[in-house]
Amino acid sequence: MILLTFEREGRLRLGIKTPEGVLDVAAAQSALALDDIPATPDALFRQGSSALAALSALAAGATGKPHLYRDEAELQLGPCVPNPGKIICIGLNYRPHAAEADMPVPAYPILFSKFGNAIAASGEPVPLPANAVEYDYEVELAVVMGRRARYVGREEALEYVLGYCCANDLSTRDLQFRTDQWLLGKSQDKFLPIGPYLVTAQEVGDPQNLTLRLWVNGELRQHATTAEMIFPVSEIISYISQHFTLEPGDIIATGTPEGVVLGMKEKVWLKPGDEVEAEVEGLGRLTNRMVAEHR
Repeated sequence: MILLTFEREGRLRLGIKTPEGVLDVAAAQSALALDDIPATPDALFRQGSSALAALSALAAGATGKPHLYRDEAELQLGPCVPNPGKIICIGLNYRPHAAEADMPVPAYPILFSKFGNAIAASGEPVPLPANAVEYDYEVELAVVMGRRARYVGREEALEYVLGYCCANDLSTRDLQFRTDQWLLGKSQDKFLPIGPYLVTAQEVGDPQNLTLRLWVNGELRQHATTAEMIFPVSEIISYISQHFTLEPGDIIATGTPEGVVLGMKEKVWLKPGDEVEAEVEGLGRLTNRMVAEHR
């Protein structure tokens, strides 16, 4: 199942991408008079994976009812996870990226966080703050949790995943390395665009067999596969869950491969007007234009 959010009448609505178009979940629930359907994005992430059976039944019942569908090309998409409880990021999870950053390969997953203010949708402009200059990109596979996870073993960890999406972990490197803590350079407003879709775990299959790509103004900058991760998704989930509880709707950004500006000999940082496109195989293409911040 492919899930998304879209704006209508000032609110984000939940949609299901289908061959017939985008099924408006709230409209379909009302028309079909079905109970126990998570009709809003927040309701979906409160329920997590347990909501998928009801959404699947809703989609089946709406087949052949064109008035319940919307043309995706006419929609303004929102973030596929609008209000995550936690955003956990993994640093240096690809060996070539650690090398280009001139940092050692980690013995354990490096965890840092972003906050809800960093979330942005595909197509949404990203403001580059005036108090930094070294703006960089990072295409990443993001994991969205579907069940509460605490002390989970690696062999069962993927059973706790609701789905996956594409993420761009934007960074201001001059702020990131001002101190030993990376938070300042990672948590600017709209510095974690995600989407356009949240694709359920069952549909994605093996998360370690996906191609990642990123373009800046049409130039391919990053190209790798998730098979190259130092710590695979199952190990990341298990490791985090040994230390604190993961909840439905939490996001884990699993790290970026080589090809970022930081690792280039001649560094041309992102600037207003640049268009960045990030893609994880099967999860859609995430597109954002950089703009100057207006105070």
